[in-house]
Amino acid sequence: MTIDHGIKTIGIIGSGQMGGGIAQIGAVHGFKTIIYDLSDNALTKCKTLHEKLLARAVQKERMTQNEAAAALANITYASNIEALDPSDIVIEAVVENADIKKQIFADLATRFTGNQILATNTSSISITDIATSVGDAADRFIGMHFFNPVPVMKLVEVINGLATSQETTDRVLALSTAMGKVAVPANDRAGFVSNRILMPMINEAFYAWMEGVAEPEHIDQIMTLGMAHPMGPLRLADFIGLDTCQHIMEVMAEGLNNPRYLACPLLKQLVTAGRLGNKTGQGVFDYPQK
Repeated sequence: MTIDHGIKTIGIIGSGQMGGGIAQIGAVHGFKTIIYDLSDNALTKCKTLHEKLLARAVQKERMTQNEAAAALANITYASNIEALDPSDIVIEAVVENADIKKQIFADLATRFTGNQILATNTSSISITDIATSVGDAADRFIGMHFFNPVPVMKLVEVINGLATSQETTDRVLALSTAMGKVAVPANDRAGFVSNRILMPMINEAFYAWMEGVAEPEHIDQIMTLGMAHPMGPLRLADFIGLDTCQHIMEVMAEGLNNPRYLACPLLKQLVTAGRLGNKTGQGVFDYPQK
């Protein structure tokens, strides 16, 4: 049986890499999409990137010029939060910080008192914990963990909080499908499924490097050639951001109450030195173009 998600307008908080990607796929699949950010400069960058990516899709004959124009027309870029009011679902995609997310959702819960869904794109923080900020709206609160780059990666990890209703889950699963994604449910445990498995592997790669088992390029080469991974774990860590990797490990160590998830000392040292990966031009590897 096909579930009617009842969603026509998607609101997104945060116009960075994840928020911008979610907005793009929503618009491409016919949803009116409102992307909100406090920074006008960030919104301008987001709009410019959307125009560039959709133009490239037309050039590569993945969509027509009319389809690209329709997608762009579906997106509203707003620096005033009232612009989100028509949204049937609001997806938060800001920094991975529980306190900041709670502040955002405490405000959203007072703005959206009907059957609108409140969703967080967190990659590791407890859905139940964030839901403590929304009061009676906890049954409408859920996790939608998109993967980077959003327009390319098919998966959405859908995570219920303790109070999430079945109706909310069904609507989000149906919405994810309508957005061209494959939605897979997971339970609310630190790291969910994806990072519960991925991050310890990345962390172990840092230990292998720190303990002199092999050099970084050789660790990655062994994993790409021997395990058929498209990218080695250390290169992937640079792509994700070493600070993000450390943060997720810390969330899991605390949430699962197990020291085996503590970040490798070498990973922490690189973060302390400001070597965060692609975004800073240096992490495990160097990126001189940055």
